[in-house]
Amino acid sequence: MPSRAPTATTNERRSPRRPLSLAARAAIATSFVLAGFLGLVGLTLTQTNKARALRTLHDRLENFAIAYITNTDVNRYGKLLPPDTAPDPSFSRPGSGLYAMAVGDNGFHWKSSSAIGRDFSFLKPLQPGESRFVGPVDTRMGRLYYYSYGLAWDTEQKKPVRFTVLVAQTEDQLEGENAVFRHTLVIWLSILGVMLIVLQLLLLRWSLTPLRKVASDMSRVERGDSEQLDSQYPLELTGLTERINAFITNEREQRTRYRHTLADLAHSLKTPLAVIRSQLESPAGDDAEQRGSVLDQVRRMNELVAYQLSRAATSGRQTFASAVPIASHAEDLVQGLEKVYAAKNVLCEFDIEEGAVFYGEQGDLLELMGNLLENAFKWAGHRVLLVVKMQPNSGRQQRPGLWLGVEDDGPGIAADKIEKVLQRGVRGDERVQGHGIGLSIVQDIVHAYRGELVVDRSPELGGARFSVNLPTS
Repeated sequence: MPSRAPTATTNERRSPRRPLSLAARAAIATSFVLAGFLGLVGLTLTQTNKARALRTLHDRLENFAIAYITNTDVNRYGKLLPPDTAPDPSFSRPGSGLYAMAVGDNGFHWKSSSAIGRDFSFLKPLQPGESRFVGPVDTRMGRLYYYSYGLAWDTEQKKPVRFTVLVAQTEDQLEGENAVFRHTLVIWLSILGVMLIVLQLLLLRWSLTPLRKVASDMSRVERGDSEQLDSQYPLELTGLTERINAFITNEREQRTRYRHTLADLAHSLKTPLAVIRSQLESPAGDDAEQRGSVLDQVRRMNELVAYQLSRAATSGRQTFASAVPIASHAEDLVQGLEKVYAAKNVLCEFDIEEGAVFYGEQGDLLELMGNLLENAFKWAGHRVLLVVKMQPNSGRQQRPGLWLGVEDDGPGIAADKIEKVLQRGVRGDERVQGHGIGLSIVQDIVHAYRGELVVDRSPELGGARFSVNLPTS
């Protein structure tokens, strides 16, 4: 039987879950924080209102007790006379939930009309001047808050009459007020929460507008409608967009460099190939002479290919380049050159700033320093000086610049010949061995890193000085 192809498992068929957007993340986090904050505010306000209601109830019951004490009297025989008026109509309505009673010496016992038939056996006489606010307590009438106050009434017989007044209220009335407050608080906090969430969503949309603009500008760059990202972004995105623009520019320059290199290589090889072809197709001539001419053209072609490959391989300024230490590579290059030019007995001195680095490809650094040092060794009498200094950066997020100078004590270069010397294939002196492309490669590398190559006379050694200035990036 034919074998059945393996089927994809559920996990393989399931596409990876897309992460939440920044707006959704911020909205969810803000909603949780807002809900917690409003809940804490609601709890705090509820507890504050409950404490305030208890204080209000205490003051109210105390005022009722004082009113009853004021309306209570003692006759000449030391008998307590109960109050004849109530400070609130609720004391006269049975079952109103607001009660008053008093107990005293000589069997005195009095209740308000609302407290008739109610059990107040929990009332205990208090010492004169003693007060008590208690609640809620469980009684046969339900849960109560009560305030009691004890006092002594002086009589003509100079025998004080003691009695205690109690004013009580059911918990239902207090809880009803608290329930109304909680219900109103929940409604208003809910409305406030919805308004704050809507406002937060609007603020998030406004705050994330620059990010959407970056994405839109990137799409325009990809479609070819724009060369770079817009420069008008908030400060927080400026560093990111500048590096994206630098990356875009570097990629375009790299592609342009490859196209130009291929075109130059094709153009440069036409003449040597034509010479070789004519030599090979010539029916007469000296074989040795033809062989020498062909070898010369082959060497020239090899030099051209090497030069163009060096140009194409130049990376140029990179947004995310690593730092390449300079001192160790300079020592390796000089050791090799000292062996090549051992007959000249050249002394190479270093003045390299501690911690000096090159932000770019290591190959570009070796090509740059190698060509400059080789040119200096070639023309120097006995001394070569390599100076490397870091240029301070103007911004915290920028990489420092680099200044590199190579000097020699040779004859130097006349000012009117500097431009000619930097051209590809041109040598300062035809008697000196070389191909005349080293300085041109240096110039291409410096240009790729948006730097500047300056040729002048060395103030210390008297010969030529080649200065490379790479700006901050």
